[in-house]
Amino acid sequence: MPQIDTAKPSPFVIRHREWGDFYAVFHIYDFCSRNMSVCGGKGVYGLLSCIERCSFLPCEPDRVLVRVQKLTPEKADQLIWVRARVHTSRAKGKQCFLVLRQQQFNVQALVAVGERASKQMVKFAANINKESIVDVEAMVRKVEQKIDSCTQQDVELHIERIFVISQAEPRLPLQLEDCVRPDGEGDEDGRATVNQDTRLDNRVIDLRTTTSQAIFRLQSGVCQLFRDTLTNKGFVEIQTPKIISAASEGGANVFTVSYFKTSAYLAQSPQLYKQMCICADFDKVFCVGPVFRAEDSNTHRHLTEFVGLDIELAFNYHYHEVIESITDTMVQIFKGLRDKFQTEIQTVGKQYPSEPFRFLEPTLRLEYTEGVAMLREAGVDMGDEEDLRSVYDTDFYVLDKYPLAVRPFYTMPDPNDKVCASLNKYSNSYDMFMRGEEILSGAQRIHDAQLLTERAIHHNIDLEKIKSYIDSFRYGAPPHGGGGIGLERVCMLYLGLHNVRQVSMFPRDPKRLTP
Repeated sequence: MPQIDTAKPSPFVIRHREWGDFYAVFHIYDFCSRNMSVCGGKGVYGLLSCIERCSFLPCEPDRVLVRVQKLTPEKADQLIWVRARVHTSRAKGKQCFLVLRQQQFNVQALVAVGERASKQMVKFAANINKESIVDVEAMVRKVEQKIDSCTQQDVELHIERIFVISQAEPRLPLQLEDCVRPDGEGDEDGRATVNQDTRLDNRVIDLRTTTSQAIFRLQSGVCQLFRDTLTNKGFVEIQTPKIISAASEGGANVFTVSYFKTSAYLAQSPQLYKQMCICADFDKVFCVGPVFRAEDSNTHRHLTEFVGLDIELAFNYHYHEVIESITDTMVQIFKGLRDKFQTEIQTVGKQYPSEPFRFLEPTLRLEYTEGVAMLREAGVDMGDEEDLRSVYDTDFYVLDKYPLAVRPFYTMPDPNDKVCASLNKYSNSYDMFMRGEEILSGAQRIHDAQLLTERAIHHNIDLEKIKSYIDSFRYGAPPHGGGGIGLERVCMLYLGLHNVRQVSMFPRDPKRLTP
């Protein structure tokens, strides 16, 4: 059995009696397992590797780790275990205050010299590197004065045992407290701020901030609400190919990839396959997945890869049935975020203040020409996609009847508007806007193979590459329409943020391919 070399009390060096050389070196401070009678008791603190943790951590199969979020006054005077990151530590005399963080929740903890803790234990706790992961056994205590700096304001933990189970490096590439500083606050008092590139270069650490945690939990909620709402409406979720033979939007902004002895493209959208599913009598479909745009646009709202929330459905009498279905889906998402994600919304708002998102029910719908003409007649100097909030008191609206010339080849021309006998100026297409920025582009689709072929030729599309798509309309296809929503833009604009990279976990743009 290994023996403890007491000549070196910290760290202990364990030697093998028979081998006479070093058996292993463990950085353990006043720590022992229950089998090591030489220590005469259980360990109270230590720095453990994963192997050491398995070998030396006291065998406690009944141990239950309590979530920080669950630390409330109801648990007062209970001895509990918590696993969390060390957010901050501050030594003061014979005691050390820690803030322990677990995702977006944190709690204050105290280690103080006394019956349960030695002076060395306090020193050990004070020297734990920030962002290290610790297991602590602690007594939950109520506090007389609320701890405003923590999410768990009514309790603190009095630590009796603390073990570092994963140690962070002492020098972090950025500090979390700098990352969550409200806009402009650092400039006013000279404290450090973190620019966007530094955040994205060290994204894993940036994602630990309470703001990032809130953003991506809300984003998860958008996807879940999207799925739940459409499933309740009778939609079927589908998965479509991302490697395709022709540009799905009929444009040049595609990524070309080598595909054995030929070339293929990364899908700009699931558009062609959504329509083929309608032709296959699925009636109402949706999909959630990545889309790719080879656009050299370095703006606050463009990414080369983003998550598309796509909808397609057959309608009975008018394509406005499609608009109503999509806008109702969006309204249900807005309601769900408002009702279920207030904590996340408020967390983001502390760092990035914005006006609460406003929407109407039913959703405001204006024709493209009507909306632009109305604004110009009112003397408002706005572009075609500017914010109508000041006029209609809403952050979400639809512009209908876009010019046919700016829409994809599969867009249905407006049959009631012709420049001449064979030329349509406008189309049965629409865009949806949040806070003045487009989040969805959609339309009624052409469901006649002959007209679809003519429009494809007009757009100089190689018919051979989309033959299976066009052929699917030769066997009978119902009138249908749909749209594609950008998940990241929805989250950015709902929260009133100013850059889509803030809501893309690992963003891709013309200048960024890592991490």
